[in-house]
Amino acid sequence: MTVRQLLPFLAVAAAVLNTRADALGLRSQVHVFKPLATLALVAIVLRAAGTSRYRSWIAVGLVASLAGDILLMLPPGRFVLGLVAFLMAHLSYIRAFASDGAGVRAPLLPGIPVLVAAIAVLAFLWPSLGAMRIPVACYVATIAVMSWQALARWQVRRSRDAAFAAVGSLFFLVSDSALAIDRFVAPYPGAVFVVLGTYYAAQWGLTLSAATERGVGRHSN
Repeated sequence: MTVRQLLPFLAVAAAVLNTRADALGLRSQVHVFKPLATLALVAIVLRAAGTSRYRSWIAVGLVASLAGDILLMLPPGRFVLGLVAFLMAHLSYIRAFASDGAGVRAPLLPGIPVLVAAIAVLAFLWPSLGAMRIPVACYVATIAVMSWQALARWQVRRSRDAAFAAVGSLFFLVSDSALAIDRFVAPYPGAVFVVLGTYYAAQWGLTLSAATERGVGRHSN
């Protein structure tokens, strides 16, 4: 079995082990498996055949997510830095979608339900955010744009890779909403499984969208 064939198994195994360790409070194992899971996804994209602006920006987003994973494992004072890292990840994903079928001329209709959901989540969180209101509002706006761009790209391209990205973007909405509710409103049973399960589904969707992208080289660097 080649390294390329092993990477998906490594990514899944690390994600499962990280979720287990987080649920059991085994922080030393989380510090190993959490970055390893995302690093494996980065490697999957980088080792995929061909290059394109889309694939490159997805890789940049995954690297920024890796930085966010690491920062969020550190003491609570690093939360804002982790938020910034994931903000950079979503901006990279937006750039990827804009380079390949979306952008400022993307259809607006797919963004309407995303916008409604984002406003509803932000309104629910707002009373509990305190000094984090502006950073969280900026983050919610960014992830809403990211999901709209992913859905618009799928509407334009109707390809399998675009579908992977669109589904991944929706999982990101769920994951970040679940994390924000757990952190800012109140912890709830099973939060770790909801947050991490949807987070890894989101990152896998974006990884698969880059690894299976059609027409790689059409807009190569």
